[in-house]
Amino acid sequence: MILVTGGTGLVGSHLLYHLCLQNDVIRAIYRTQSSLENVKRVFSFYTDDETLFSKIEWFQADITDVPSMIPAFSDVKQVYHCAAFISFDSKDYIKMRKVNIHGTAIIVNLCIDAKVDKLCFVSSIASVGESLKRNIITEENEWNKELDNSGYSITKYGAEIEVWRASQEGVDVVIVNPGVILGSGFWSSGSGKLFSQVYKGLRFYTEGITGFVSVQDVVKPMILLMNSSVKNERFILVSENKSFKEIFFLIADSFGKKRPSKKIKPWQTNLFWRFAWGFSKISGKQPLLSKYSAKSAHSISRYSSEKTQKTLNFEFQNIGESIKNISKNYLKD
Repeated sequence: MILVTGGTGLVGSHLLYHLCLQNDVIRAIYRTQSSLENVKRVFSFYTDDETLFSKIEWFQADITDVPSMIPAFSDVKQVYHCAAFISFDSKDYIKMRKVNIHGTAIIVNLCIDAKVDKLCFVSSIASVGESLKRNIITEENEWNKELDNSGYSITKYGAEIEVWRASQEGVDVVIVNPGVILGSGFWSSGSGKLFSQVYKGLRFYTEGITGFVSVQDVVKPMILLMNSSVKNERFILVSENKSFKEIFFLIADSFGKKRPSKKIKPWQTNLFWRFAWGFSKISGKQPLLSKYSAKSAHSISRYSSEKTQKTLNFEFQNIGESIKNISKNYLKD
């Protein structure tokens, strides 16, 4: 049996569809009944066949709660750990530690106890070391704790340490480090906001550069790695390195909307995130921009997926084509 945590999130829901195309028995963790509708919507982008969704055995649990998770590991041989809490707001740091580090430690312990054959962990390029000389970043770059790392980066790195512990205690592991994941179905959170904001007439852009990848090009390598003899290695998953300006322009073109035309400079975002932080303290609302999201909007980091391509003989989809397909689903949704 295959167990998927975070089955109702972006990666988890798209992963479940591709797993359902196989003949394996699949169990997926969920927290609320309403979140299952997100998965059904994602499945509808691929097929009208509702029987695929019915193949999933849904299991209600919380990955930070050991008693609720123990029964989920009955007869499980493979685990895809996709669950995570993503935030660049400093006030969410404690919660991120609980979900991303403590929750992963629980998953690892249960994998060891259940003698699971293999564990795939969805990490992030946020936990891959930066290149101080702006060289291409590979799996060999070491994470530097001395840098001004975001809370999200710290907790994903901490989660990876837990996963490597599993590899020392008899469980084969693979870690994937995706770039910014673009995919359909979650338009009000994560990268889905990029499509919503551009469709509504986003006027501003920045020229920071990072790695982007479609959600399909995340879940397919995950499945290939789990069904291979590869173990105890990590893989960067990035289709292309592009600026946010280029991504915004591609999204705008796919919608037939006007491209953002006003370039935001670093000093402007630095000023705005401080204003947003101050306003959030008064209003109690989530800030529109944080220190680290402002920083990432202008930072330049380029990543290599050469290891993934060579190991799996895998070809990543052109990011422009991915954006066109996602935009079509946005208009249908």
